Amino acid sequence: MEYTSAQANKLLKKLQEEHEDLLNVERQSYFFVAATTEDIELARPAYDYAKVQEKLLDLEKQIRHVKHCINVFNTTNIVEGFDMTIDQILVYIPQLTRQKEKLGFMASSLEKKRLTNTNRTNLIEYQFANYDLKKVQEDYAAVSDELTRAQIALDRINTTKTMEI
Repeated sequence: MEYTSAQANKLLKKLQEEHEDLLNVERQSYFFVAATTEDIELARPAYDYAKVQEKLLDLEKQIRHVKHCINVFNTTNIVEGFDMTIDQILVYIPQLTRQKEKLGFMASSLEKKRLTNTNRTNLIEYQFANYDLKKVQEDYAAVSDELTRAQIALDRINTTKTMEI
C-alpha cells in the first residue's frame, strides 16, 4: 500500500501500541493466583503462550518493516528548498530550535544590567552584554524564519509524497 510519511508514522505508532498492549496483557496472564478451594481452571486467565509469542513476533516484524520503509524514505528524498534529505532536515530542525532558544535568551537580555549585591559590600556591579544586541535580534529573526521554512517544507513532503509499505 502507498502511505505518506505521516500515515506511515501513524501506522508505526499503532503497531508499537498494539505490541505494548499485548505485552501488558501477557504480563498479567502468565501467572495467576487461585485459592486452594477454587477450581484452578475457572481461575485461570485465557492465555496461550505460543499464540502470544507468535503475535508478538509478527508485530515486531511489521514494526521493523515499516520503520525500514520510513528510514529509506527519509534517506532518499530531498526536502524542497533545502539541499538536504529528510533525515538531514530532522537533525537540522532541532539544531535550529536550540539556536533560536539561545538567541532568544540573548536577544531578550539587557545591554547593561545592575546585579543584586549578594556579597554585602558597597560595590555596585553591572553585567554587560558582550555582543551586538541588534545583530543578535536580526539573527534571531533569521533563524526563526529558517526554522519555520524548514518545518513547513518537512510537513509538505510528509503529507504529500508517498512510499510503498
